[in-house]
Amino acid sequence: MSLKQEFELLRRVPIFAEVEPAKLKLLAFMSERVAFDPGKRLMRQGDLGDAAYLIIDGHADVIAETPGGPVVLATLGPNEIVGEMAILGNVPRTATVCAKDRLITLRISREPFMRMVREFPNVAISIMQELAQRLESTNNQLRTAVAEVNRLRETSGIAA
Repeated sequence: MSLKQEFELLRRVPIFAEVEPAKLKLLAFMSERVAFDPGKRLMRQGDLGDAAYLIIDGHADVIAETPGGPVVLATLGPNEIVGEMAILGNVPRTATVCAKDRLITLRISREPFMRMVREFPNVAISIMQELAQRLESTNNQLRTAVAEVNRLRETSGIAA
C-alpha cells in the first residue's frame, strides 16, 4: 500500500477529519500496515499499550477476559480504531482484540498518535465522543446483565 493510499485511508476516519493534510501525511508515513489472519491477536488484555490500530479491511472482536471465560464486547470494522484507550490513559490494555476474519490494519505508534491528539483539539474531542459512546454501550450491557442475574435469582429463589 502506498503512502498516498494510507493518507487517503486516514482522511476517511472521522477522528482525523480536521487534521491538516501535511500532518496526516506524516502520520501515514510513520504508521505501518499490518495484516492478521483470522484468530490472530492484535493485543492482549493487561499488556502495555504501545500502538493503536486503524482497521482498513476486515473485522476484529474486542474480548474481555473474565473469570467465567472470554466475553465478546464488540466487533469493529473498517475505519474504526482500537487500542487507543491504553495509549490515552497510559494504562494496560483493557481487552484482548483478535482478528475475526482476514484483517488489514494501520498500526499507529503511541507518539505519533499522541502528537495528533495534542496538536488537534478536534481529534481529542472526536476520541472523547467515541469513548463516551463505548462507555454508554458498556453500561447498557452491564444493566442488561445485572437485570438478567436478578431475574434468575428471583426465579430460583436465591437471595441477593
